[in-house]
Amino acid sequence: MAMKQPMERSAYHDKSSLETEQTGFSAFFTEEQWKSIQGLMSERRAEAGHFLFWEGEAADKLIFVLSGKVKLRKSTEDGKEFILSILQSGDLIGGPEAGRHSVYGFSAEVAEEATIGVLPWMDLEKLLMASGELAMRWMNGMALQQRIAESKFRDLLLYGKPGALASTLIRLANSYGVLRKDGMEIGLRLTNAELAEFIGTTRESVNRMLASMKDDGIITVRNGLITIVDQAALRRICGCPQCPACPKEVCRI
Repeated sequence: MAMKQPMERSAYHDKSSLETEQTGFSAFFTEEQWKSIQGLMSERRAEAGHFLFWEGEAADKLIFVLSGKVKLRKSTEDGKEFILSILQSGDLIGGPEAGRHSVYGFSAEVAEEATIGVLPWMDLEKLLMASGELAMRWMNGMALQQRIAESKFRDLLLYGKPGALASTLIRLANSYGVLRKDGMEIGLRLTNAELAEFIGTTRESVNRMLASMKDDGIITVRNGLITIVDQAALRRICGCPQCPACPKEVCRI
């Protein structure tokens, strides 16, 4: 992967522009609690293609996505690239290990022009120690992120590449879906190579699997956007449990 220069660290803006609708991880907090977290953030903007940080860099901060989209990437020793997630407004990057002499296990690339809130771990730690309720809500948010990661590994390990692709399409629909008269359109344009990076396979394999799904009437593709016509069929391919066993809060990309 060709490394680009990290985003500029000096683009600060008025804290008032941090006011955003609470979604994703931020939805775990009351409006007042979220404002107290926002008050610790430094807002920065980044253009598409910039890296917020790279794999192996010191994990001394937490990052909230306030607008735009951020792609989390993982590299392997043999040069393979994986996309772990595509985050949007309200999502958190980082975990409780931040600030504990740890390093990031992945890179964060801006996929769509983004506004982020950078939160030093030590500042957050003081806030959590001062409010037991806020600390409990933070723990609940981290637990959900863990469930999301575990469910992705389950689909990949138990149901192979077709199951992993079916699961990825369902998660993309839950995260970016737009309801159309013929099905649920995934409102995020991804190449087959990018879909392959979600499940650790080749673009050619994804081409074949998508072609098979189109032939079976499970999906359609128009103008580079995938529409899921038969979600029940996708669920059968990946052995997806029905809600509430796997709610949409967990089944997301």
